Amino acid sequence: MESNSAEKKFKTPIIIVSILIPVAVALLFSVRLKDFGFNVTPLTFLPPIYATINGITAVLLISAVIAIKNRKRQLHERLMTAAIACSVVFLVMYVAYHMTAEATKFGGAGLIRFVYFFLLITHIILSISIIPLVLFTYVRALSEQFDKHKKLAKITFPLWLYVAVTGVIVYIMIAPYYLN
Repeated sequence: MESNSAEKKFKTPIIIVSILIPVAVALLFSVRLKDFGFNVTPLTFLPPIYATINGITAVLLISAVIAIKNRKRQLHERLMTAAIACSVVFLVMYVAYHMTAEATKFGGAGLIRFVYFFLLITHIILSISIIPLVLFTYVRALSEQFDKHKKLAKITFPLWLYVAVTGVIVYIMIAPYYLN
């Protein structure tokens, strides 16, 4: 793939996907299958699974950075592809859960409530903004624009890692309230 043409070729699809995913998630988040006559069992087993996938994503991201620093490019590529795959699996499970189960309300009070909502809000905002960053970073690597890839990866990596780690923390903080 030629460097500049690859990025130009994928720019519009990346922008479209980066808009469609958050919009679709927001819309699907408010849809309950039971409201449409589907008799579905709430997928209440999914939150610990998708929280674990967030944790795995964080480990993959850190491992990928270590791999590239050790000049193991092929391993880095595989780890990053796996991290993207984990993010896609997470997203599917997250939407499936929210389409079958009622929203869980956080029951903490005081400072812990502030911390929870701060982490949740920053997690959500950054999870939306990370989509185009990941996709452009990935396309730059695939098109062998390694200088541009590295420059963007220095922004993408810490933000994506924050999203993955805060996803786990938010789950741990709200998990006790899933039972109520």
